[in-house]
Amino acid sequence: MSKCDIDHSHQDVVEKLDSQKEYLTNDLYLETKEYLEVSRSQETLNELFHLLKKYDLASAEEQLMRDKKIDDLITNS
Repeated sequence: MSKCDIDHSHQDVVEKLDSQKEYLTNDLYLETKEYLEVSRSQETLNELFHLLKKYDLASAEEQLMRDKKIDDLITNS
């Protein structure tokens, strides 16, 4: 995934998460939703947004890699 210089708002990330809900496991969706109930750094919001961006179009292997990165982000914050 490429990096971009756009700062994504908290609302942007929540909307992106909701738009990908049907493609995420229920546990990962709920954990991420709960994670976003607390204010997060801009860097974290941007990273999470890009992990969710076009998640539905990613291969199964790519989705698993993104799942791991999202889980790591949530667990280590």
